[in-house]
Amino acid sequence: MTNWYMLTLVGTDQPGIVAKITTALLDAKCNLGEASMIRLGGNFTVMLMVNSKLDPNEIATLMKSCCEDLSLRLHIDKINGHLHDHHIPDVRVIVSGADREGIVAQVTRLLFEAGMDILDLNSDVAGSAQNPIYIMQIEGIASQGVDLIKKAIQSIKSDDIDIQVQTIDTIVG
Repeated sequence: MTNWYMLTLVGTDQPGIVAKITTALLDAKCNLGEASMIRLGGNFTVMLMVNSKLDPNEIATLMKSCCEDLSLRLHIDKINGHLHDHHIPDVRVIVSGADREGIVAQVTRLLFEAGMDILDLNSDVAGSAQNPIYIMQIEGIASQGVDLIKKAIQSIKSDDIDIQVQTIDTIVG
């Protein structure tokens, strides 16, 4: 019997992380599912669904050398696979402006209260250390309609924060 696991790996960004991690998993006869791998600041993080006959301790043992060589921290959780259970986003919210404390919490709370199910959130910091600019893109499902989301975010729009709400038209089939 096989099980699904979520492997989370975090460490300082360096060339070869993806190739070495996926090769170590192939050598351990693990099958890969969905993945998210991204550079955040000077760090690299991997979230990877893995299907295997091995238990979490066996996977960790087989990954130990690779993780030590790359100075990566590894965490493994047993999960349900649900590989083909995709939710299609119908709304995108783009926030940009002066970076300030609490912007992510404030925006996501308002979106939640307006009925948005967040499927993906990406953010970046641009500008300079003296004048940082925060950029955030959120995609999700507007269960109560896009108009309610547009209305909800009006309270935080200002001269130094711009928020755009866009519908996403996806052709499936």
